[in-house]
Amino acid sequence: MKRFGLIGSDIAHSGSPELFRAAYGGKWPYDLIEGSDFQVLWKRFLSDYDGVNITAPFKEKAFAQVAALTADGLGALSGPAFKAGAINLAVKQPGSGPGSSGIIYGDNTDFSAVILGLAEACFPEIVSEFHGEFGADFVKRVHQFFKQQFSVLYPGGGQALVAGCGGAGRAAAVAAAELGYDVILCNRTQSKAADFAMSAPEYGFAVCGLQDLKAAVRSCDVIIYAASAAAEGLNELEVGDFGKIGSHHPKIVVEANYKNPAFKDGLLLSALRAGAIHVSGQDWLRLQALAGFPLLTNIAK
Repeated sequence: MKRFGLIGSDIAHSGSPELFRAAYGGKWPYDLIEGSDFQVLWKRFLSDYDGVNITAPFKEKAFAQVAALTADGLGALSGPAFKAGAINLAVKQPGSGPGSSGIIYGDNTDFSAVILGLAEACFPEIVSEFHGEFGADFVKRVHQFFKQQFSVLYPGGGQALVAGCGGAGRAAAVAAAELGYDVILCNRTQSKAADFAMSAPEYGFAVCGLQDLKAAVRSCDVIIYAASAAAEGLNELEVGDFGKIGSHHPKIVVEANYKNPAFKDGLLLSALRAGAIHVSGQDWLRLQALAGFPLLTNIAK
């Protein structure tokens, strides 16, 4: 029997087990693989599970494990995972040659969740429609469609702010850039954002500090908040900071954290009053799960 799970620390609150058990129809177990020692948790995956999701703070460590396996011919990484330097999904895949024991494949569905969330904000129902029509290929098809429509949505070009440069933030930055946005990286430790920008020169990432957060929110069409905690500068934002830019599409606010979102109460109300579209952390989790299901199970659903 297949067995799946979630690797993380302090994950008793996670909504992943409920989502995946619903997707599996209860066919396979989905466990919380919890602890503070990543190496112990990774060994449990290798010995006991067919596939796992990985949450903070272990996405970069899991990437390093699969990257090392890939160097030895025992692993493989998706393009988005390689560019982000983080994975949140690892699955055992059978070998392709005689006598092969298989490989560990690493992917990043935070990348997929951002693609799908932005597309859904601009084209309601597109995710469900493309999922029904294209099955496991739906993320790629949504990505292609959005890129084709980008110049219509943003005739003068679009700009995205990504706050947070952990695994989810880096995946979000790559996703936004791949869709066509000019991306500004903002991180509490500005040097971390600068290092990531230097590692991916093909995207031309700009970098700003928290002191520039308000100005960046005002000037950007999309705000993707992937930091683990609310930055002090957020409480300075007002309704006017969330107005759409020129004749562009309404501003989109994408939130990664579903347990303790930064955009809530008065801050969220300010964004909504300005006409902004909110993609919640629950939406991120749902879309991530939708993209991850066929990768883990090899079943198009």
